[in-house]
Amino acid sequence: MLSRFKSGSIKNLERECSCTVRLLDDTEYTCTIQRDAKGQYLFDLICLHLNLLEKDYFGIRYVDSDKQRHWLELPKSIAKQIKSQSPFTMCLRVKFYPPEPAALKEEITRYLVFLQIKRDLYHGRLLCKSSEAALLAAHILQAEIGDYDPGKHPDGYSSKFQFFPKHSEKLERRIAEIHKTELCGQTPETSERHFLQKAQMLETYGVDPHPCLDLYGNPAFLAFTPFGFVVLQGNKRVHFLNWNEVTKLKFEGKTFYLYAHQKEDRKSMLTYFAPTPEACKHLWKCGVEHQAFYKLERSSQVRTVSSSNLFFKGSRFRYSGRVAKEVMEQSAKIKRDPPEIHRPGLVPSRSCPSITHGPRLSSVPRTRRRAVHISIMEGLESLRDSAHSTPVRSVSHGESFIPRSRSHAADGSDGLAVISDQAYSPSDSVPPTPASEHTDASMSRHINGTPCSIEEERESEAGTPTCAEGPVLGEEATVEQGESVLSEVEQANKFVLSVLRLLLVAIGLLLVLLLLLIVLTESDLDITFLRDIRQTPEFQQFHFEYFCPLRRWFACKLRWAGSLLIKDV
Repeated sequence: MLSRFKSGSIKNLERECSCTVRLLDDTEYTCTIQRDAKGQYLFDLICLHLNLLEKDYFGIRYVDSDKQRHWLELPKSIAKQIKSQSPFTMCLRVKFYPPEPAALKEEITRYLVFLQIKRDLYHGRLLCKSSEAALLAAHILQAEIGDYDPGKHPDGYSSKFQFFPKHSEKLERRIAEIHKTELCGQTPETSERHFLQKAQMLETYGVDPHPCLDLYGNPAFLAFTPFGFVVLQGNKRVHFLNWNEVTKLKFEGKTFYLYAHQKEDRKSMLTYFAPTPEACKHLWKCGVEHQAFYKLERSSQVRTVSSSNLFFKGSRFRYSGRVAKEVMEQSAKIKRDPPEIHRPGLVPSRSCPSITHGPRLSSVPRTRRRAVHISIMEGLESLRDSAHSTPVRSVSHGESFIPRSRSHAADGSDGLAVISDQAYSPSDSVPPTPASEHTDASMSRHINGTPCSIEEERESEAGTPTCAEGPVLGEEATVEQGESVLSEVEQANKFVLSVLRLLLVAIGLLLVLLLLLIVLTESDLDITFLRDIRQTPEFQQFHFEYFCPLRRWFACKLRWAGSLLIKDV
């Protein structure tokens, strides 16, 4: 009996696994779940822990062994998706940004979205002009440390905090000035609401950028926002399509296609190349989910979409969950006492001297700071005329947001952005391996002392430290040779599969034509279009001169074969 009990306990332990989910305030939620548990079970546990009802805007993100990011699919098993050894490490993030975050029903939901946008601002994903940046940062200060107090906040106190990847001393003084004079008396809830109202007006609000290359090898970032599909190149937005104009999303290998139908019956197709097939599939899935969430009226309208055609193997995917309109309708029915919110205080950046007026900055990831940065583009290179990459809606030079580093910002005007590098290069959006066929010098990795690290957010999601040193030159050459051999084999396999599919299609067409011919000549179906075909002179000539002799020949051969069988019997 004892041995049976022990073996059963061991089996129960094997069926369980530990999960750690990093929340938006950088705290961690750890639980033990069954190994076959669905993603929905874990997501509901986290929402119960946070006392969150408007949960459809959020999702759980994880990083696989190849450092490719994924959203956890709630209807599927967690262990089958992550495919790694326990404990599992994931992150709770905003998956679908609300079109009007300040209008969310509950304060707890607005607070979590506030934390996400503050994180976007810190990591360089949310770009804005310096005047807007100062106001956003001042609202963060007011929400997390309250009113200005000369006893607690000495001169230059705003310079002790890190709101953006880079900023100027002039911007720091402006942040302190707004916090002292314009926001005095605002409650944290009011400051967070004003912050959200300002952030939703920015062009890069809700952007979770996916790095790609266009047809000419120019780097670009693709993103799906509450309002539509955007493409960022250089330091400006070069494409924008609202969701009603997007008709189809498709991918084949590393190639991503977007089909659009605009006014005056103008149809267009955009083509981009992702770094890896897995990154392209992730991009396609994100696009399908965002289009369904923001475009459809009801979740009952959701259909399974496929990215396959006759010659390439694709994927099938179905969005699960409610759509934006249903979420807002359900939120309006919420009636309960507002849950209590525990707001951590704000502390200075790790790169600055410490002061004593609060705990740590909740928007800074809980990973060690490394001065690694990937610069995707050094400036805007205008797109050449192409049927696939001509800008659909271009932003004029006067509307562009041109980020600057701190060293160049002190003597500039306030009209320019100061919170990012010379190109849109969000720190945590670049996959680990660029596309081998389309790699150029501008996608190389270099050290520049930027306080926002590329690997930090990925470390935060994966739960594993990043190696500080890359491979030596000989190792790089070996890896490149191996990749080239693999790519040649993949191309050969794709060619063979394409030829086989073509042969199958040709055989299928011949069978269909033969079946149609038999129906026309042998059947007695009195259908209008069949009767019209039979009465044409061409068909009658074919019937009497070719088909009837061929039929008699087949009948003769069948009788001869039958007679041979009878003799043998």
